[in-house]
Amino acid sequence: MIDVQRLRVLRAVAEHGSFNRAAAALHLTASAVSQHMAALERGLGSQVVTRSTRGVSLTPAGRIMVGAAESVAAEIEHARQQVAELGTGRVQLTVATFTSGGRLLLPGALAELTAAHPETVLHVREFEPEDSLPLVRQGAVDLALAYHFDGPLPGQPGGGGPAPEWTPLMDDPLHVVLPEAHRLAGHDVLDLAELAAEPWVLGCLKTEAYLRRYAERAGFDPEVRGTTTDYFFARSLVAAGMGVSLIPSIALTPQVPGLRTVPVRAPAPARHIGVATTGHRRAHAEVTALVRALAKQAAALGGC
Repeated sequence: MIDVQRLRVLRAVAEHGSFNRAAAALHLTASAVSQHMAALERGLGSQVVTRSTRGVSLTPAGRIMVGAAESVAAEIEHARQQVAELGTGRVQLTVATFTSGGRLLLPGALAELTAAHPETVLHVREFEPEDSLPLVRQGAVDLALAYHFDGPLPGQPGGGGPAPEWTPLMDDPLHVVLPEAHRLAGHDVLDLAELAAEPWVLGCLKTEAYLRRYAERAGFDPEVRGTTTDYFFARSLVAAGMGVSLIPSIALTPQVPGLRTVPVRAPAPARHIGVATTGHRRAHAEVTALVRALAKQAAALGGC
């Protein structure tokens, strides 16, 4: 029989990439972590991790077991919530969201949900998608309002673990934000190449990585003079004359005086916003109702 604690330790090793860091996260000794891994490997008859001077990596068998560990953790958390609901008679719903999506899409959807299901106890947690999507898989949250740029969803399992069910809500194109007095502020649309000589101020580190990919295609290396974790702050710095910015459309409110927003010529960079759930969570009437309410909010903004 596979010990659940050993699966928990394996998940920590996979997440942290070393026995020492996994031990610190679990409040164990590195020796105890090593013993758990050795016992798991004996029970399976297969090696689950490989050790090197650069840390610890998963074997193919290890990736399969991490996927199993994610499933077990999610089922245990789901059962714990069901037991808690038996005691209170009220459904507990935990929602994770990124900041700009939560500010624009979530309040109206939550109001619609509570009107239809007034007995629901809501909890909202702010996380970026690379953190919230693993929490969906682990059963720590019931639903995540999230986004991704080009490529797959962030925070995907390294092995055979269950990926969240993804419901697309809307595409969120990124716009160039400039001071009103800027020489390009009167344009109806801009190519990024026209901004090759401009300094940049960005409101998200992931936006910087995205800008650099698109700028490389346009043939320039952007000079980034400011990075923040807040799009409103980034726009305030643009208004102060520090540079131009690239801002998702749903993060363009509230308005900042003295700015002009110009779309990027197609194919324009965009965030893809959606909802992540798991199968047994989606079966809950409250989760389904919230997904539908979020879709309604997105449709009002011109979403999918």
